Amino acid sequence: MQKLEVLEKVFGFSTFRAFQEEAVDTILSGRDLLMILPTGGGKSLCYQLPSLLMDGVTVVISPLIALMQDQVRGLGENAIAAATINSDMSDEERMRVFEGLKKGEIKLLYVAPERLGANGFIPFLQSLNINFFVIDEAHCVSEWGHEFRADYRRLGILKEQFPDTPVAAFTATATPKVEADMIEALRLNDPVRIRAKVLRKNLTICTQKRVSNGRTQLLNFLERHKNQSGIVYTFTRKEAEQLATFLQSRHISARAYHARLEPEEKAEVMKAFMRDQIDIVVATIAFGMGIDKSNIRFVVHTSLPKTIENYYQEIGRAGRDGLESETLLLYTKADEIQKRELIDGALSEAYKEVLYAKLQSMYRFALSSACKHRLLAVYFGDEGEDCGDKCESCLRGEVAQQDITKEAQMFLSAIYRTGERFGQNHIIDVLRGSQAQNILKFGHDRLTVFGIGEGRNKNEWGMIADRLFELEAIALGEHRALKLMPKAAAILKGEEHVEIDEDKLGHIRRVKITEDHEERDENFEAFRVLRMKLAAEADLPAYMVFSDKTLHAMASRLPQSREEMLQISGIGEVKYGRYGEAFLELCRELGGK
Repeated sequence: MQKLEVLEKVFGFSTFRAFQEEAVDTILSGRDLLMILPTGGGKSLCYQLPSLLMDGVTVVISPLIALMQDQVRGLGENAIAAATINSDMSDEERMRVFEGLKKGEIKLLYVAPERLGANGFIPFLQSLNINFFVIDEAHCVSEWGHEFRADYRRLGILKEQFPDTPVAAFTATATPKVEADMIEALRLNDPVRIRAKVLRKNLTICTQKRVSNGRTQLLNFLERHKNQSGIVYTFTRKEAEQLATFLQSRHISARAYHARLEPEEKAEVMKAFMRDQIDIVVATIAFGMGIDKSNIRFVVHTSLPKTIENYYQEIGRAGRDGLESETLLLYTKADEIQKRELIDGALSEAYKEVLYAKLQSMYRFALSSACKHRLLAVYFGDEGEDCGDKCESCLRGEVAQQDITKEAQMFLSAIYRTGERFGQNHIIDVLRGSQAQNILKFGHDRLTVFGIGEGRNKNEWGMIADRLFELEAIALGEHRALKLMPKAAAILKGEEHVEIDEDKLGHIRRVKITEDHEERDENFEAFRVLRMKLAAEADLPAYMVFSDKTLHAMASRLPQSREEMLQISGIGEVKYGRYGEAFLELCRELGGK
């Protein structure tokens, strides 16, 4: 078969998505490939399709057992022979896979990077006809990245032991520095580089300063997403459990997920979420890279992520099917301070500085009034343009600016006169004329700046401090002390004015997100119920039967024949053979109303 025939008959698509065909052609030509494609862009098809057109087996290196197992099951649904070898398997199960590989019965083999270091595994691979290697989540190879793993760093052994076998590396996130590091560490030979645009057109991004514990803000957000799948990320295990209990008390279908749960309970929560038996998982980042669920409609962060890379990857789990989805980030300055303290335990000073810089970039992103999509694009080395209507900044439109140069000078002067040795709360107390014990202890009630800012409340001074962080006029030093940056001198001298969005002072921005999600009409709900029934019978996650996007197309068009059904994106001949008749019968029933 030719590639377009495989695309249609096996995967059920009539055309490639952007960049997919270029990646497929690169692999078929025998060249190394480095592909940076946002989550939901269809990376898996880029290597699964060429594997079917080539002799031999494709070896896929992937970081998580759960992700590998989902990939294998999904391929099985398309009648593609795939297997994994992992530590959760019995010796007997692993031997069956080894035998299948020797007989040439397996097209794709998924293994963790640690497996390559297992005794005798490399020699075994050398006995097989391997057409090419795939390295998924390839950013893990880079020490300049956000999820460095030593076992990934050693994957350069592939080029050493298999010099004539091409390598295709894939990731959703990489700055230009990480991109260069991946090529060097993996020893890629003059690879074809494919870097897609960072912009995810179906994601609406919203950031808000967290008020109290953020629960009211969260409930207001969830009101727009009733009965939809979503992930709520928390900072701690305790918060995940408490927030899940709180949502349950509000009759919202939610469960907690974190690393300390018993394996059986983790598996139960994951299974229930993947099969649409619960709507929301409230999770720590333990609910990580292995989430291959296409119909997640929203992602919420209740505190600041550590890096923009983490954030971009986590919000990317929403809307993988291309349908409209929404994200919300709640943050305060305290989040950055907490995560900075965690970084203090890092292995080396150089690595600490990298992580500190990434954390500050994340905080400035949350604060910024600029287009969120453009900020992400610029961070990852892409040419960024304002999204227009897919982030809270652009949805707000023009906002009046207020000059706060005088207040900025007060704040910076207070930092200077207290010797750059104190944190934000102390500086605000000095400006507001507080008689707190520490103010008197250090004699700061005798400073010229004492009490000169009593006309503003604590929240307003907090917003002014945030603006100075955003402008990089101040930064956090050791022990949470604020320190002056070079830009502070220009502000103090009056050479540079400071403005802030007028609606930032004194209250939290409130943005009405335009609701343009596809309506869940009665037809769609009928198809969703049928999908859930068939998925339960097959012991599969619901999205592996058909995606929400495919169900919406069915609900809209109500095909009345096999030929019409096969014209819908996502329905290939294999899937039709398994599920098509049941859905066709429902289409005819609904069409006859």
